[in-house]
Amino acid sequence: MKNIPPLPALRAFEAVARLGSVVQAADELHVTHGAVSQQLRTLEEYLAVALFTRHGKRLSITEDGRIYALRLRMALQDISSATTDVLSLPRADELIIAILPSFGANWLVRRLPRFLAAHPDLKLHLRASLELVNFQVDRVDAAIRMGPGGWEGTSQIQLFADDLIAVAAPHFNGGQLPRSPAEILAAPLIRSVESWSNWIAAAGLPETQLSGPVYSDSNLVIEALRQGQGVTLTRRSLVHDALRQGELVQLSAITAPYQNPYWLVWPMRSHGTAKLRAFADWLTAEVGDYLADVRGIPTKLP
Repeated sequence: MKNIPPLPALRAFEAVARLGSVVQAADELHVTHGAVSQQLRTLEEYLAVALFTRHGKRLSITEDGRIYALRLRMALQDISSATTDVLSLPRADELIIAILPSFGANWLVRRLPRFLAAHPDLKLHLRASLELVNFQVDRVDAAIRMGPGGWEGTSQIQLFADDLIAVAAPHFNGGQLPRSPAEILAAPLIRSVESWSNWIAAAGLPETQLSGPVYSDSNLVIEALRQGQGVTLTRRSLVHDALRQGELVQLSAITAPYQNPYWLVWPMRSHGTAKLRAFADWLTAEVGDYLADVRGIPTKLP
């Protein structure tokens, strides 16, 4: 690129213009004040413009110098930001995945030992948040999301579509579990953000006003279930393993489709990397096993 003065001269000029002192600029840059003065003269000779007026040992910045310093400071800030962004990108041996807390805690984490055993050289970082990751600024390789798909500027694989089921702990109500849809709705409910409307319609019941505490985090709902506090409608993926282990019981064969599938989503900078291919291949295989397991297990009703 043309018309770029020596970087040391630019740094010295920006520091003097900002601090108003050669001595303070020298202290900040860890050089002598004589070196700073020399860099200022070098820059003025390069530009053929007076950046300062000199009054003995004192300097006053000129109008041309003030404007140049302002634009230079903005350019240096851009360079600093760009450098920070590059330094913060995930490394080849580092895999950073953004996940939903509920999916991570109840589905992903218990399956991860198989991935870690197959890829011991990868340093895995999981970032759990309900916020939608911004690939332009967030330091992640990929994300597991729920939604309609089609996010601009990303590549994605649909993992699976979920469904909603009614569940409770086997010891809820002293083991006397509700059996019919009407009994389920009449039981103490632990409600989440999931709507019961489609499940109620699938049960052939009229829409009804529901009661009970509402928890915004599915992890809180599942913990309350384990304690036997009530009945809930939740995504099958979050309780499948608990159903397998007998910690929870599906109360009815009636299900309702969940509107948003799970996706693995990644930015263009991650596309084709070995670590992402390894994770995507492993995850899709795990999803295949999970779906086969779901289809192969008959619902055990009370």
